[in-house]
Amino acid sequence: MKKLLLILLLPIGLAAQNTFKTAEVDVNATLKGTLYTPDVTKKTPLLILFSGSGPTDRDGNQPGVKSDNLKLLAEASAKQGIAVYSFDKRIIAMINSGNIDETKLSFDDYVKDAKDVITFFKNQKKYSKIVLGGHSEGSLVAILATTGYADALISIAGPGRSIDKIITEQVAKQAPNLQPEIEKYFGILKKGETFKLEDQTLAMLFRESVQPYMISWMKYDPVAEIKKIKVPTLIINGSKDIQVGESEAQLLKAAKPDAKIVIVPDMNHIFKTIKGDESENYESYNKPELPISEAFVSAVNSFIKTL
Repeated sequence: MKKLLLILLLPIGLAAQNTFKTAEVDVNATLKGTLYTPDVTKKTPLLILFSGSGPTDRDGNQPGVKSDNLKLLAEASAKQGIAVYSFDKRIIAMINSGNIDETKLSFDDYVKDAKDVITFFKNQKKYSKIVLGGHSEGSLVAILATTGYADALISIAGPGRSIDKIITEQVAKQAPNLQPEIEKYFGILKKGETFKLEDQTLAMLFRESVQPYMISWMKYDPVAEIKKIKVPTLIINGSKDIQVGESEAQLLKAAKPDAKIVIVPDMNHIFKTIKGDESENYESYNKPELPISEAFVSAVNSFIKTL
């Protein structure tokens, strides 16, 4: 009878470990997000997530993309006793206010925002560790914000090269005829100069309002920056990532040999498991109902729990 009672009670105990609360938490008038708090009484580590490029919100979504990848990661970590904070990028606040001036947006703004978020939570003295998790562009933001602010770093699908090299390679694969023009424009930006764009087919990359931001972004070399990191580091990538290949993770690992590296089989850029072809990969970007890779979640949570 006692054995039966134990069996009947076990699922209840397990369920209790899987519960968490969510709350809207504003760091300031610009930085607003969701805090996922496990239902435990002891201090927990806090994972702060930094999203990828573009107007990406706290859930990992932006116009034309709804995967909920960051939301799903936050929920999965919270179920394992790890608090998570994920917030809307400052450009979301600009859009919501109707006051968008891209010329005033700098990559360094995002780094400052990251430090403001970290400081906000550190001052609460509620968490055992502060861990930064940067996805794609957010990887570099996290790298630049780590020293003096965080206890550990997780680079998720983070480029190992500067953004001009990544974009040039991506364009060369899809439209080789545009490569010389792309290289010419990046050459100008690398000098810290802006230019009048004649070819409007490249406006998404080089419209005049975004050129100052590109200049501020491409000045950073992720390999050079990650070499400065002294805290425990996890570098993680998916084998089916069609945006940031696993070779980028290897570049970061070579620059920081003591980092742990995990290449998740069949995982794409937004953490989804892809068994089929490239079309399935692209379709997953708008399928929030698809779960994220369990192996990915396990790698992230296991790393944090060993700190």
